[in-house]
Amino acid sequence: MIRCLVMFFYKYFNFFKVVLFTRLYNFWINYLSSANFSYWWNFGSMALVCLILQIITGIFLAMHYKSDFILAFQTIEYISRNIQNGWLIRYMHANGASVFFVVVYLHILRSLMFGSYSYPRQLLWITGIVIFILMIATAFFGYVLPWGQMSFWAATVITSLFTAIPFIGNEIVLWLWGGYSVNDATLNRFFSLHFFLPFVLLALSIIHIMLLHDLDQTIH
Repeated sequence: MIRCLVMFFYKYFNFFKVVLFTRLYNFWINYLSSANFSYWWNFGSMALVCLILQIITGIFLAMHYKSDFILAFQTIEYISRNIQNGWLIRYMHANGASVFFVVVYLHILRSLMFGSYSYPRQLLWITGIVIFILMIATAFFGYVLPWGQMSFWAATVITSLFTAIPFIGNEIVLWLWGGYSVNDATLNRFFSLHFFLPFVLLALSIIHIMLLHDLDQTIH
């Protein structure tokens, strides 16, 4: 009985080892690529590194942040002054967002220079643009979280732009605010979205890389 179980697991372990790991290796590492690679192609992987650093530092900041109308600004001060190396994590997160956008802008510039938006890479381009739009939304939600004067009025002005949408603009703004003005519900919603969207960005980035490594999207 034991011998049969050992043979069973050995057989299927080899199957998964050969099929799964070999395919993953060929897909992520040993795949066909263009011969004209240059340093311009580094910005995509650099953007992924920036995203991972933002997620890690953001998780540590979320451990101490309170999305409360009164306490939000105080928790930012508490993180910077009282938490060991809290100032470092906060500024890594805040300035890392700026670096993230610079890297992504250069990545988009490279795509425009080399025509990465054209057939057969249109799906690759579309997923990249979706990632960029979600990045902007995530950065805006994060800008509001310190809840200083700049944050408050940025939330008020930017969300008020949705009132320009005919018929449903006012309802969208009321839904975003959670009331008739920017308040505690607004801050809670922005914090929840700011925490959730980076994981959506990570999932879309994986899809973006999968499309990059797809032969139908790359080698033509």
